[in-house]
Formats: sequence, structure tokens, C-alpha cells
Amino acid sequence: MPALSEVIAVLDALWPRERAEQWDAVGTVVGDLHHDPDVGRVLFAVDPVQQIADEAVALGADLLVTHHPLYLRGTTTVAADTFKGRVVHTLIRSGTALHVAHTNADTADPGVSDALAGALGLRVVAPLVPDASDPAGRRGLGRVCEPEEPLSFAELTRLAAERLPATAQGIRAAGDRQQIVRTVAVSGGSGDSLFDAARAAGVDAFLTSDLRHHPVSEAREHSPLCLLDAAHFATEWPWCEQAAAQLDAVAAERGWDLRTHVSHTVTDPWTAHAASPVAGAAPSSVASAARSTDRPTPGAPN
Repeated sequence: MPALSEVIAVLDALWPRERAEQWDAVGTVVGDLHHDPDVGRVLFAVDPVQQIADEAVALGADLLVTHHPLYLRGTTTVAADTFKGRVVHTLIRSGTALHVAHTNADTADPGVSDALAGALGLRVVAPLVPDASDPAGRRGLGRVCEPEEPLSFAELTRLAAERLPATAQGIRAAGDRQQIVRTVAVSGGSGDSLFDAARAAGVDAFLTSDLRHHPVSEAREHSPLCLLDAAHFATEWPWCEQAAAQLDAVAAERGWDLRTHVSHTVTDPWTAHAASPVAGAAPSSVASAARSTDRPTPGAPN
């Protein structure tokens, strides 16, 4: 079995910490590198929440690798009566280390958006926002892709719903359902800051998550770019499978007795969704109120 420090060195080579955004909190969060225990099992997941920590313990994982940081902002306590502190205590008691690869995994080659494109069966053409420090032009944020053959926006929407992890939100779509899509931009995680890049790339559709009302409204006024909004968790979960495969390849090359696992626990915070009976229709109570205000008041002048 490899030592924890050896596995961490591989993770840092795959997703160098120095390539993370300055505001990010990546790297090893929990783990005793001084005593350097052996690592036989590694669990990959999106969120370092209690449910995932418990899953890692039940699995007997020596290392948990998550995409999202546990402590993105400063803290003054890891007390177990706080939910993040409880995660730390759970992992330490079981001897499970925690390592985070966040924005350094977003822009990697391959990165989070490559995994998202792969889940949809899209061929990656180039980064949506290239990393200027990469002379090969392969690293960067988001990806510009092509489907195997042109398809309608409605078909692309159904494809995303079928291929990505099922969540309460599902897939929201904005655009002409009949529009033919020949090029698609994808970006795992929050992507409404990338509308300008998607328009500049000349793509027909853009799939990302956490899209907000005003940016979407403005984007639709600017161009016929079709938009797909998936759950944040759903757009980033495919990276877990890709990352596990990358570590598997290194372990096989080095002859390590190491097993990787991918959590299938859905940690998207939204748990339910009620669809409107008719999309775009006003609620019956609102419509009734509107009709009542249209009626002249008895005895009032017309």
C-alpha cells in the first residue's frame, strides 16, 4: 500500500494547488502526514458533508477526496457541535484523511468540464476560457464541444436530463426548442459569469449551473444562445469518476494495492420539486385577483 504522503503527492501532481484561485481553499484538510499511514481505499465525492464522512467511515476509506472545500472561509473553531467540526472529528476518529481539489480541478487537463462533456457524449474541441499559462492550450475554464451529430435543443435538454445525476431540480432550459445545436459550451459549477465567453465562442448552447434570473434574461436578449441550467452537484459529479480513474491509472503504473470508490450519494441540497401545471401561466389565485380588479366597483363611475 502507498503511504498517505505518496497519494497526496499524486493528487497534487494531477491538480496542482498553485493553480487554484487565490480565494480557494484546496489541499489536505485532515490527515496525519507526520505519521504517514498507509492508504488502501480512497473515496471520491463532491461535498464534504456529514453524510459523506459517514460513508467514508463505513467504507473503511483511508482518504476522502472531495471537489468542494470544507472550510472555504476562515473559522475559529472545529468544535464537534458545529456541522463542519463534526465532519473533522468523524474523520479524525476513523483515521480518514480529507483532501480537496476545487478550482485547480476545474481548469485541469482533464478537468471538471471534460468529465461533464464526457457524461453527455460530447467531443471536446477547446477550453472555453483558455489558461494563458498553458502553452498547449488545453487547460482552462469550461469547454467548447461538439455533439456526435447535430441535434435539436429539445433533444440536448433530454440528453442532459438522462445522462446527468437525477436531482430535484432536473434541467431548466431557455431557448428555442427546435433550434439545431452543432456546438455546445459546458462549464461544471456556477457559470453565469461566462456568458460573454460562450457568445464569443459562437456556440449554439451553453450548459452550466446556478443560473440567475437577470443574467439569463439579459443573455437571452443579447443573442439566440440556448441555455441549460442543471443542478450544481449534477454538473460536477462526473469529475469524481474521472478523478478516480486517474488515480487508478497511477496506482496500476506503480503497482500500488489501492482501491478507489466513487460516492453515488446525491448531496445536492434541494430535495423536492413541484412543476407548474402549465409553464408560463399565472397561478389561478393571481389570475382571479387580476380579473376581480378589472371589474368596475359597484356605484363607481366608468
